[in-house]
Amino acid sequence: MNSAVVPAPKRLGTVEWLICIIAAIGFAFDIYELLMLPLIVKPAVAALSAPLVQGLVQGGMAPADAAALWAPGGAEYVKWARTLFFVPALAGGVFGLLGGYLTDRLGRRRVLTFSILLYAFSAFAAGFATSLPQLLVLRCLVFIGVCVEFVAAVAWLAELFPNPVQRERVLGYTQAFSSFGGFLVAFMNQKAAVFADVLPAIGGGHEAWRYTLISGVVPALPLLLIRPFLPESPVWAEKRATGRLRRPRISELFSPALRRTTVITTLVFAASYGIAFGAIQQLPQILGATAVGTPNEKGHPQIIAAAKQGITNAIVRARETGKPELTPGQKRQAAGNASDDQVAGVTKVQEAGGLVGRFLLAVLAVRIVSRRTLLRCFQIPALLFVPLFFWWIAGSLNQADSLPTIKLGIFIAGLLTVSQFSFWGNYIPRVFPVHLRGTGESFAANIGGRVLGTAAAWLTLTFSKAVPPDPIKIAIVGAVVAGAYALLGAILTQWLPEPSPESDLE
Repeated sequence: MNSAVVPAPKRLGTVEWLICIIAAIGFAFDIYELLMLPLIVKPAVAALSAPLVQGLVQGGMAPADAAALWAPGGAEYVKWARTLFFVPALAGGVFGLLGGYLTDRLGRRRVLTFSILLYAFSAFAAGFATSLPQLLVLRCLVFIGVCVEFVAAVAWLAELFPNPVQRERVLGYTQAFSSFGGFLVAFMNQKAAVFADVLPAIGGGHEAWRYTLISGVVPALPLLLIRPFLPESPVWAEKRATGRLRRPRISELFSPALRRTTVITTLVFAASYGIAFGAIQQLPQILGATAVGTPNEKGHPQIIAAAKQGITNAIVRARETGKPELTPGQKRQAAGNASDDQVAGVTKVQEAGGLVGRFLLAVLAVRIVSRRTLLRCFQIPALLFVPLFFWWIAGSLNQADSLPTIKLGIFIAGLLTVSQFSFWGNYIPRVFPVHLRGTGESFAANIGGRVLGTAAAWLTLTFSKAVPPDPIKIAIVGAVVAGAYALLGAILTQWLPEPSPESDLE
């Protein structure tokens, strides 16, 4: 196609603005769900493992030994924490690849609609899980929906705005709203912790993590109501109507023309996610209070103090209302809710950094021609800063006055890392042809980001395993894992293909 014939930018009327708004909500909800697990994994495992601990005690195991198995850092806790981080990502990667294929076969809009239905109802049901296997299955379904939705949404947006500069802006700024999803989940987790006692009981308790999970259905409601009525990708629809839409084949991703693009994009995408899941997403595990009131209590001193105050406040409220003395389980719940509230505040700072990074990427994307140079603007600083920052956390975690510096550092780490996620949404549609766009995006994003990248969380949790749990060890291992992923990405970016001008007009 003649590369001089560039489509004019679309005039943004009501439909176009609605498309952008709905796309922004969709991207925000994706991150909302992905960032939820680090906030709720400790209280969820503690609550859902309680019957298992009781069963071990009834079977003759000493209560302290049974509790130690499931306490953060214990063998069973680590096994389930790793499983909840990695297995849903694996399911999302594998089935997300299928979803990308279906996006190319059935259309962008149709697959988007079904993916939203899947993760909205799965997110709601997860709040009522009564066992760890139930929670795992429902989180797998959520991840599948999120992974499919991201791929279909990026392809849909890229093809609705064919002018290259306008498309870069639309993809950049709508993806920037992903960080509002991180803000929102941290905000909802805080509010769930504060108002848990007055919300309807679930399973006989008022655990903040359940309300946080259920809240995932809220952002999906406008998507379900509006997105099915928005237009299909005109590029895809025109090719299908005229019989020029080729059948997608996964094997074509490894043809001589696309092999380098597929392999390098997948691995560098994985490196971006590995920085986040290897270190940044482990910060709640590092800071959060555990074993409060025992010789093995761990976490940041300010957050431990908040957890103890949470117990005191719960005891005072119980006495004022004439309720019976709190059980040990209720005290742990009160401490966990107070700790969650403090940790969510740190997460909001992290997402503020991510928001700034995404908007900065959107600005630079239309000013820097080379995609490799654009990525390196964030990739190289992340390689230097994130590992050193988490190594510093390991040495300053026990200092009561270190929390403000940790917040500043996680703001910078979020900026440098999350901005790379927006890069991929802009880059990938330009390097795969229309008939293979969803499949190619899905392979890079899901096999690369969701499987290989999220495996960083498995590595950090595995190599930091300790009884009692050791947040300092988690920080050190996270620094090493994130540094390894960042170094791999920085090296491989040298071979990242630059999109051809013709890809803008396809």
